[in-house]
Amino acid sequence: MSPLPARRRVAVVGTGAIVTGGHLPALRAHADRTELVAAVDVDPGRLDAFRAEAGGDIAGYTSMGAMLDAVRPDLVLIGTPPSLHREQAVAALEAGAWVLCEKPLCLSLAEYDDIAAAEEASGAYASVVFQHRYGSGAAHARDLIASGELGAPLVAHCQTTWHRDAAYYAVPWRGRWATEGGGPTMGHGIHQYDLLLHLLGPWAEVRAMASRLVHDTESEDVSTALVRFANGALATVVNSVLSPDEVSRVRVDCADATVELTHLYGHRNDDWTYTPARHVAPERAAAWRTPAADVPSSHTAQLGAVLDAWDAGARPPGSGPQARTTLEFAAALYKAAFTGRPVLAGEIAPGDPFHSVMHGDHPDWTPEERA
Repeated sequence: MSPLPARRRVAVVGTGAIVTGGHLPALRAHADRTELVAAVDVDPGRLDAFRAEAGGDIAGYTSMGAMLDAVRPDLVLIGTPPSLHREQAVAALEAGAWVLCEKPLCLSLAEYDDIAAAEEASGAYASVVFQHRYGSGAAHARDLIASGELGAPLVAHCQTTWHRDAAYYAVPWRGRWATEGGGPTMGHGIHQYDLLLHLLGPWAEVRAMASRLVHDTESEDVSTALVRFANGALATVVNSVLSPDEVSRVRVDCADATVELTHLYGHRNDDWTYTPARHVAPERAAAWRTPAADVPSSHTAQLGAVLDAWDAGARPPGSGPQARTTLEFAAALYKAAFTGRPVLAGEIAPGDPFHSVMHGDHPDWTPEERA
């Protein structure tokens, strides 16, 4: 019998709500495989409160560099504002640690290239938190679509219609290109369209629109897109923070069935429905309904997948090409919206203005300090 893998020594960077509400429960759920050894936050009071809540002998640091030098963790969980992600992910990789970072992994494809180079040099990996991929309902739907059991995917809808008020955007880093990377396209809807890409595979072409309709922000507060996938399916994508009746929805119409997920910030098996086409036999449709286990989409599920990959000596899910594809989709949506023309997968390369920043230095969207 082979020995059990050692517990991974984990550090968290940032101790705000996403870490206390998402990452800390995940670490507790995987306490047999992880050990939280350090926390980093520039706010000493918040850091002390987190250490008290987390319990145990957790070292506290106000500098990530000092933590990496002293602790040398195996895994770093990053839950800081988006403008810090690239620098912190690269620093962790250079120290030999794996990374699991909140979305967006970074603010541009150029920043992603820096992370990819650090991965290659270190042999470690950086994954982005897209926890909606990891519930049992999402895994079941993806398996059914990929196997052809539901017939060819034809039409899809992806909807993130949420509501954020002026107080939300009073936080200084929100709504600014340099610190958030964009509006709901980068910060809100990215979870749902990442799941759409996970279900349908490579995208081929994007046409889009974006606008600032309500909020006084640099970036958009709503965007819409039409997407053609490599398999021929057509989809609509809506990303909004203007919608009083909040919902997150993904629907895929295949030749033999419609599969639909309706939720808000997370899903279980019961949030997925399957509607068979009229020609489908009831006994066939009955097999689609419910996976054997009910695993909610969560940081816990994704952390488990990362640890499984580590134990298997494999690249973790949510890293490498998977992470880049979703970021490239965001860049393509912005480019299509701001230029008014379709964008093809693969066309945003170094030298393209939308490769270095999501606003692409477009005169109507470039921040004043760059104009």
